[in-house]
Amino acid sequence: MSARPVRNLRGIYFAMTNDAQASLLRPGRNCWRVEPCARFAMLVDADAYFTALREALARARQTIFILGWDIDSRMRLTSGAPDDGLPVELRNFLNALCERRRGLRIYVLSWDFAMVFAFEREFLPAARQHWQAHGRLSFRLDGNHPAGASHHQKVVVIDHCLAFAGGLDLTIRRWDTPDHRADEPRRTDPDGRPYAPFHDVQCMVDGAAARALGDLAAERWLHATGRHPRVPAVPAADAWPARVSPDITDVRVGISRTYPASDVARAICEIRELYTDAIAAAQDSLYLENQYFSSGLIADAFASRLREPAGPDIALVSRRTESGWLEEASMGVLRARLCRGLRAADSHARFQLYCPEVPGLRNACVNVHSKVMIVDDRLITVGSANLSNRSFGLDTECNLVIESNGDARVAASIRAMRERLLCEHLAVTPEVLRQAMAMHPRLNDALRALHRPAGRTLEPFTPSVPEDVDAALPDAMLLDPMEPIDSEQVMAEFIGHEARPHAASRVALLVAFVLMLAGVMFAWRYTPLREWADFRHLLALVERVDEMPLAPLVLMCAYVVGALTMVPVTLLIVVTVLVFGPLYGGAMALAGTVLGTAAGYTVGRLLGRDTVQRFGGRRLNRLSQRVGQHGVLAMVALRLVPVAPFTLVNLVVGASRIRLRDCLLGTAIGMSPGIIVSASLVDRIAAVARNPGVPTFALLVLVLLLPAGLWLALRRRRERRRRARHARGPASGERTR
Repeated sequence: MSARPVRNLRGIYFAMTNDAQASLLRPGRNCWRVEPCARFAMLVDADAYFTALREALARARQTIFILGWDIDSRMRLTSGAPDDGLPVELRNFLNALCERRRGLRIYVLSWDFAMVFAFEREFLPAARQHWQAHGRLSFRLDGNHPAGASHHQKVVVIDHCLAFAGGLDLTIRRWDTPDHRADEPRRTDPDGRPYAPFHDVQCMVDGAAARALGDLAAERWLHATGRHPRVPAVPAADAWPARVSPDITDVRVGISRTYPASDVARAICEIRELYTDAIAAAQDSLYLENQYFSSGLIADAFASRLREPAGPDIALVSRRTESGWLEEASMGVLRARLCRGLRAADSHARFQLYCPEVPGLRNACVNVHSKVMIVDDRLITVGSANLSNRSFGLDTECNLVIESNGDARVAASIRAMRERLLCEHLAVTPEVLRQAMAMHPRLNDALRALHRPAGRTLEPFTPSVPEDVDAALPDAMLLDPMEPIDSEQVMAEFIGHEARPHAASRVALLVAFVLMLAGVMFAWRYTPLREWADFRHLLALVERVDEMPLAPLVLMCAYVVGALTMVPVTLLIVVTVLVFGPLYGGAMALAGTVLGTAAGYTVGRLLGRDTVQRFGGRRLNRLSQRVGQHGVLAMVALRLVPVAPFTLVNLVVGASRIRLRDCLLGTAIGMSPGIIVSASLVDRIAAVARNPGVPTFALLVLVLLLPAGLWLALRRRRERRRRARHARGPASGERTR
């Protein structure tokens, strides 16, 4: 038996090089448990997963656990008419199962999402009419996370004897087939709108591995709700779908997790250790599919192997462009930065980023959402974790792992699963792929040999970002944090010992608001959005509202109603400025905002502290105590820092000890900068829409550049002060962090 030293990011260990390889899976370090299962199947793309899941759910007898980042009651588990006599939509399907199976309990746990995703998700998902039609179907939103974290596991467990885990949520805009056709007529959302091809991977296990995932799901339910779910005491009948053949039988499955640190428990970073250990152990190839690539930890692990003279080839399949401007300006920038660093380290040309190409997509791309890593023929992991800092320390994640440990049967199965994925992307048969691999032993050489300029293929690409955008955006720890965000520290940025807001952060928020609104308006005028409605015509209709009798009173009532029903206050402000102009409209927007705050404050006061506390959560309720202590200045900070939706802040503040006068005054001061900027911006955009020309565009650019320039100046000033403090060292009596 021989061994070779392998360096990872935490030191050196020895990887065995004979047939009986030492196991990489070490419970307590890079996995939670390693359990046997009789059958393991990799389900590629949602058509295969949803079909298998629907058949398995119909066989449930005792319990069903569904965990997800997003779960939509309207989604369908079949693209056509079902043949099982059960309803199509998920909510109705699950309720019908409860009606059919006496004693069946269903637990559905979805992330209590941040408001930035509100327009991408189902409206009011926790409302009773959405889910609670049957008493044995329980739907809950999981908001029990540190600040900035999310529940990201995608797990379904049936009777604790069959389980699914991977990257697919039970939500809309996920269904697709391995063909990923550009003109697939069945790939539409509930409103009939088509969406781009979607690629993902899910796994299915039974036996002790499934029961372990059942324990994980039950623990998540208890953590999120404080209530113990029912757990099957005895195994139920076999729920394995008859139409699915396992990829491998009688194999041990590792379960790796990520849980953020909390007040009562330490962080669990098993997936992070699994990735770094596996990358360090690779000999010939690393094949990865992932939605994101933003983790410097993984980039460093890649770079270390790329510098070795005989290191492995690394092939990473991802989507060409991010989803929306927010991801493009954050995760897209981070990916470009990391790839730039890897190009500098890759002296042997062994790293390549790929995007699946499908004929006829034009400017769209295949949305690669899968989270897969395959190391040689030795290990495969599939789960919910992205190649991002969030997935390695901040969000809850779950990955399944199989390793061969020198077993030729398992190694052949791992190799076959990699071939399935590559054959789908390259549109070739397994025989053609094997021939190419035989002729070109290096993975990237084989992929280059199979590349087709016209047709379906894996297209190499190099992401880039403009230098000015790269320089203006913060580093990864803010865009993609690995540790929970300290809300008290955020407040401290705004309420110091002099108890006054921090000017640089205030201007940064205003610039972000300006850029967001400008981007929306630019997209409306210069992208296919203009086909939906002519902006100038819509603008004229909105402006005619001013001619209606009692229009100011109606808009004030809209602010009150909106403040009580979670209508975004920014939307109301924009409409007000469009209707009444920048000066009068800005004043009315400020008055409406204060009036809406008063309404929410009053409701919060009437509901009482105990009732509102359940809505606010621990983080916002801790901030409400600070508000009660600092009064007006704390309210100013709360309006400048988007710690929670406008309506929720009003309710929690109303239930706190702050006086109404301080609440309204702080709101007026804190909202004024945003209203002033929005009024200026909306007025200039409206002017450009009416009379496009050089003068109007120049004034619009000026409105954008002034706050942006002020923000950059203040940021540089703060950086100079930080460097000066660092050069002086800690002052007398000051603690060193």
